[in-house]
Amino acid sequence: MIISRRGPALPDFPWDQLADHAAKARKYPGGVVDLSVGTPVDPVPAVIQSALSSVSGIPGYPTTHGTPELRAAFVAAVERRYGIAGVQEAAVLPTIGSKELVAWLPTLLGVGPGDVVAVPAVAYPTYEVGALLAGAEVVRLADGELPPAGTKLVWLNSPSNPTGRVLSAEQLRDAVAAARAVGAVVASDECYLALPWDSSPVSVLHPSVVDSFDGVLAVHSLSKSSSLAGYRAGFVTGDPELIAGLLELRKHAGMIVPRPVQEAMRAALEDDAHVAEQRSRYLARREVLKPALEAAGFTVSHSEAGLYLWSSRGEGAWETISWLADRGILAAPGTFYGPAGAKHVRVALTATDERIGAAAERLKA
Repeated sequence: MIISRRGPALPDFPWDQLADHAAKARKYPGGVVDLSVGTPVDPVPAVIQSALSSVSGIPGYPTTHGTPELRAAFVAAVERRYGIAGVQEAAVLPTIGSKELVAWLPTLLGVGPGDVVAVPAVAYPTYEVGALLAGAEVVRLADGELPPAGTKLVWLNSPSNPTGRVLSAEQLRDAVAAARAVGAVVASDECYLALPWDSSPVSVLHPSVVDSFDGVLAVHSLSKSSSLAGYRAGFVTGDPELIAGLLELRKHAGMIVPRPVQEAMRAALEDDAHVAEQRSRYLARREVLKPALEAAGFTVSHSEAGLYLWSSRGEGAWETISWLADRGILAAPGTFYGPAGAKHVRVALTATDERIGAAAERLKA
């Protein structure tokens, strides 16, 4: 029996569009250098693996809210690492990675038909998908553009995926004020906060940005900083009232992080040494790849933090994708992230040292 699909029309899954270019890149002598998807390649730190296995024998259901120890570890970590003070342990909610939360947040907040979700002009595609799943309209905001009347949710993303752009505390303050003026919730995607290079990003919850968490949420992930993409390890925090509402809905929906993963997350939050080590790995790769792109005629814009080099040869994105595939390199076209990315490609730092070195050599050809 075939069940017909009912629901909102969603865009084609973007990565499927790369199939032909990926096939061409794989034929290059020495194989493909895949810099298209930002998936970690380095081993999960031993301290995290040990924590995961330590509770693998527990047979009962985990709690949706997470263990008290996990939530306490998160509160301590964001204050220690990012200077975020005043987060209540009750207002910390573990999520099944950050993408799940991003995709379902509009629905969980009650956003629906007739409402607007505002996203950056160049943005992670799941912001749009989440709005469409809720039946809402999507508006892309240019720099400094105010959200229109009817906006119920404003997404911020600093450091940005895909551009690596960092918003200043003043820019974040202005964005929060503009959202509040139209009665919108602010959701700030801060998954790359632990990876600064040329700028020092701050959280939307930092005291230099807000003096109240009212109507503000921050989304965090351990996928990049702790190489935990496979564990699906994320958090949302901020406004206690909003978090309480999300918690109740997630209990009903069974959106629960498995207990062993919760323990692994606790260990990751309590240990800063592995985060510094991972940051050093990415910095070393960046210092190889960025000058290689520039020497090959690319302009690298923004890219002040995070895992990507937002790069352009001054031509259409798909032309650049083809040029790179001819050299056995796969990147992501900027069109995946909105019309404003039409002349850029996103080049990820998430490859081994050997593959990054191979890409640098191939760019000389």
